Amino acid sequence: MEFIRPELRQWAARWTEALIGGAVGLIGLWFALTGLGVLAWLGWGLIALAPVLVFAGVQRGRFRSGSGGPGVVTVDEGQVAYFGPLTGGMVALSELRRLSLDSRNAPPTWVLEQMGQPELLVPLTAQGADQLFDVFAALPGIRTDRMLEEMRRKGPERVVIWQRGSENPHRILH
Repeated sequence: MEFIRPELRQWAARWTEALIGGAVGLIGLWFALTGLGVLAWLGWGLIALAPVLVFAGVQRGRFRSGSGGPGVVTVDEGQVAYFGPLTGGMVALSELRRLSLDSRNAPPTWVLEQMGQPELLVPLTAQGADQLFDVFAALPGIRTDRMLEEMRRKGPERVVIWQRGSENPHRILH
């Protein structure tokens, strides 16, 4: 017998980190207002930490696009692997040249490109695709707010989210 509706369970799973941040803030408030000495100071510290946890949780929640899509994503030792019903492959993060979001597909897909290899298309709803947030957030110079906005917008084109610096730097002529 299930006491929690499946929709509520799915919503709570999507926003788990933000809910934990809110709970930390409430516990901190309780400690700060009712505690004495060290416990009160601990409460104020938890209150200061809570907004950071909520912010990170909201970003992760916005990144999660659902589940039940085709394939499985794994991230291991600097490599993203996708095993799908029709396609699949691996991309080493050190070799990643461009990250794009293609909303023309159903479901929308991440397009990971590396030099000399075919593109790796990863559906946003693939099992384990939520692990990609940490991977993408670690890319140098990526703007996660723009990435999340493009995911929400779902335009009719492929959008480049991140691109590694040019391989051939411009020459300075004297």
